[in-house]
Amino acid sequence: MSSKSKKQALDKDKSRATLKRILRYIAQYKWGVMLSLFLAVVTVALTLYVPILTGQAVDRIVSPGHVDFGGLTSILAKILTAMALTSVSQWLMNHINNIITYRVVKDIRTKAFNHLEVLPLSYIDSHASGDIISRIIADIDQFSEGLLMGFTQLFTGVMTIAGTLLFMLSINPFITAVVVVLTPISLFVASFIAKKTFIMFKHQSETRGELTSLTEEMLGNMKVVQAFGYQKEAGERFQEINDRLAGYSLRATFFSSITNPATRFVNSMVYAAVGITGAYGAIRGMLTVGQLTSFLSYANQYTKPFNEISGVVTELQNALASAARVFELIDEKTIPEDVPGAAVLRDAPGNVELEHVHFSYTPERKLIEDLNLRVKPGQRVAIVGPTGCGKTTIINLLMRFYDVNAGAIRVEGKDIREVTRESLRASYGMVLQETWLKSGTIRENIAYGRPDASEEEIIRAAKEAHAHSFIMRMKDGYDTVISEDGGNLSQGQKQLLCIARVMLCLPPMLILDEATSSIDTRTEIRVQKAFARMMEGRTSFIVAHRLSTIKEADVILVMRDGHIVEKGRHEELLEKGGFYAELYNSQFARA
Repeated sequence: MSSKSKKQALDKDKSRATLKRILRYIAQYKWGVMLSLFLAVVTVALTLYVPILTGQAVDRIVSPGHVDFGGLTSILAKILTAMALTSVSQWLMNHINNIITYRVVKDIRTKAFNHLEVLPLSYIDSHASGDIISRIIADIDQFSEGLLMGFTQLFTGVMTIAGTLLFMLSINPFITAVVVVLTPISLFVASFIAKKTFIMFKHQSETRGELTSLTEEMLGNMKVVQAFGYQKEAGERFQEINDRLAGYSLRATFFSSITNPATRFVNSMVYAAVGITGAYGAIRGMLTVGQLTSFLSYANQYTKPFNEISGVVTELQNALASAARVFELIDEKTIPEDVPGAAVLRDAPGNVELEHVHFSYTPERKLIEDLNLRVKPGQRVAIVGPTGCGKTTIINLLMRFYDVNAGAIRVEGKDIREVTRESLRASYGMVLQETWLKSGTIRENIAYGRPDASEEEIIRAAKEAHAHSFIMRMKDGYDTVISEDGGNLSQGQKQLLCIARVMLCLPPMLILDEATSSIDTRTEIRVQKAFARMMEGRTSFIVAHRLSTIKEADVILVMRDGHIVEKGRHEELLEKGGFYAELYNSQFARA
């Protein structure tokens, strides 16, 4: 089998698997589906009953002066009643289909978002956020449109075909056989289009995710883009992806657009065949003119669903391609569950030990090798070193955002892999160099870790972080609504709010990763004093580039290429004249 054939077989299997999963979601609403099917049967039956009545009405008009007006009136009343009932049942069916579709979409989107929250940090780090967003928003929207079309048209289309055949058989089996003989042509056209469109819609969804990712990247970093004059390159990247998207979209649209012309051609063939054979039968007395009228009406109704189903199949291919991308996200391995009987950390004094720790993000690139460290309760541990030496990686390991490849990290003598993640992370308070604030009030952001905190506690934490003064200068004070990621605040103000958030929780251990990097010197001095008060009696890990901020640390770990090359207090390390002294002096060297 060629590689192309293998790929086509895989795509086909993937499409089937995706469809089965969608059906499992729909099965949760089986009573709604059954009611929808019943209403579809009613709608189709009444719709197909009208041509019978129309034929009977035609047969009541024999010749001038020979018209059965009494019979016509009765038949017209039946036609009006059937049409009214058809309208009501069709409206109800569409309403139920809408409910089922949007509930299924809600279930899938909820599962995708909930799954996203338990994905390991390694997945988030290795995938573009725009692509993930595109899967949860755009792809699910595309899926919902296809699913809605499937519900509203597929059921009625299939039943119309089956019902029409039954009604035609009751009138004349011979002419019905002519229609059946021509049916495979419609099926072949629909199958051909379906195969061609799925792969194009799949590429379209993937490329749309790339475009969303690039747009989000540019929008979120527009200052950097403009500052470095990257507009032209960004435009070229956008154009390249946009051209690919246009190409896939054009091909997908081309194959889907040939649906109507192709099926209409087949429909015309069926209609012409029925007209010719029916006229011949009427001349030979095999059927009445009224029955021929009914047959021609059925010929139109019989072929119309093939046209609609072909369109539905096209939309379903798009929906399946989009759903497959969403299910890929849902199928990603989550963070492993806590081990059975995992311990819960409560009021940990702060004993932390790293024993023969090895870790690397990728196997081919070693980072931390045989790292050993013992931290006593209340110690302030500063971690310094050049960029990429492993400082932030240690923080990721302490918080168990990543697990060590070998060795162990212990808190209060317990391997953190045998402790619940929730209690471990609740034992640390983190202030990172990269600030994060949610869209909401300043009060809600400070109380993010303690939603039940009182007003007095929130204000006290803000005062200790030296954020209270700038908050009160804002129009609505603590009720000021800030935009996503604090877009209407300065970087320093955002950092102060993040510091206030930790000061409100005051966990037994602290992690400060360049926590004052965005604050002016005067405010930094005040915040350092607040940190000093906050760190009293608490084990603290401080990652710093500005070495002047860690002079008071109990122990300074100097890292280089994933190893601790020096360890000691500030004065001791300067006296050694080693790597730390070199780093320190380089920051204060005069030109």
